[in-house]
Amino acid sequence: MGSNRFLNFRSLSKLSLRFDCDILLYTLFYFLYTPSNFLPICALMAHSSDEGSSFDGEDLLHTSSNTSDENEELIVELNRRVRHPRTFRSRPDNFTKWTEEEFRMRFRLCKATTSFLLTLIQDQLVHRSNRNHAVSAMNQLLLTLRLYATGSMLIAVGDFIGVDKSTASRIVKKVTTAICTLAGIYIQMPRMENAIRRNQLAFYNIARFPRVIGAIDCTHVRIQSPGGDNAEYFRNRKGYFSFNIQVVGDASLRILDVVARWPGSTHDQTVFNNSRIHARLETNEFGNSIILGDSGYAIKQYLITPLLNPHTEGEQLFNEAQIRSRNPIERLFGVWKRRFPILSLGIRLSLETTQSVIIACAVLHNIAQERNEDGPLVDPDVILPNNDDEIDDVVNVPEAGNINNNFRQTFIDYFSSLP
Repeated sequence: MGSNRFLNFRSLSKLSLRFDCDILLYTLFYFLYTPSNFLPICALMAHSSDEGSSFDGEDLLHTSSNTSDENEELIVELNRRVRHPRTFRSRPDNFTKWTEEEFRMRFRLCKATTSFLLTLIQDQLVHRSNRNHAVSAMNQLLLTLRLYATGSMLIAVGDFIGVDKSTASRIVKKVTTAICTLAGIYIQMPRMENAIRRNQLAFYNIARFPRVIGAIDCTHVRIQSPGGDNAEYFRNRKGYFSFNIQVVGDASLRILDVVARWPGSTHDQTVFNNSRIHARLETNEFGNSIILGDSGYAIKQYLITPLLNPHTEGEQLFNEAQIRSRNPIERLFGVWKRRFPILSLGIRLSLETTQSVIIACAVLHNIAQERNEDGPLVDPDVILPNNDDEIDDVVNVPEAGNINNNFRQTFIDYFSSLP
């Protein structure tokens, strides 16, 4: 500042401000101090002290050619440093807002199951403080369920509870990861003898097919193009990008095993050969139990597939029973994808998060089945793709050797002998 510049408070005089001497000293020294205006500052301090810490700007009026601009700059700077309270978007209480049916339509689970789920993962969602208007654990869960229910963009589900897109993304990752930690509890093959027997009996009651503990198949979950050099690995034979998801299910439509890491171009047999369930079956972990698959799999002593061209009456009876007993896995896929439409509509997240979402939806499906939830409601606002989009992977799987074919023949003979 020039040496002839003085303080001018004409524009402040109308505000009838009261300054404590200490505050005035700090403020004026910080913004205006130069050797040339030190004396006017002291004069102002002395004046405000004599008059009870009040002043009239006219008492210290000194004009110069730049005083008006200087006063405006001072006011702007003072206003800039005033801390304004932060404003937050309102967040509705979506748990109590809706009726039971409306809630299930929007979040795909009933209120009781949602509350139960929250007790299982709440410790991983709660914030240590309420600073910055933290999103409650319930709202985090409901936001994530809403994404699973609609397959919407993150910005849309964020608006649902009043958060921005980046916050919604962090919440989805956190909640999805928390749900995935329950997979070891809710997704597992039967290991105890009584559980194995229970599964075998349930399948036997369908079409009298003995020793079956599960049915295996693959389904495709749409994803956005992952980009990069490997993107085309994810393009399946129908032409869209996907993960090829292997599932073993039981007769009550529960998921016993799930593999969600293979690109859409991968053949079902390749997924199975490289899965942990394959290794467990190879080591006879489940005794003489078997699983059923379609003709996309090679026949094994633990994996029974249908005949491609049945001729005799026994072969036809065997095929009919095999197909009927395998039907629960097809129904499972239908219920699973209707319950969580994001699996049909497509997942617009990173590959890692997409895999976690698929596993989380499997966990939630089993929780719903275990708690006897009603079948998923049909949301008229969510249009799912036709089943024609599903890929039937029955292609060029060579028949196994005589040992496995002979093993299948024992089942054909069994059905031939039934009255």
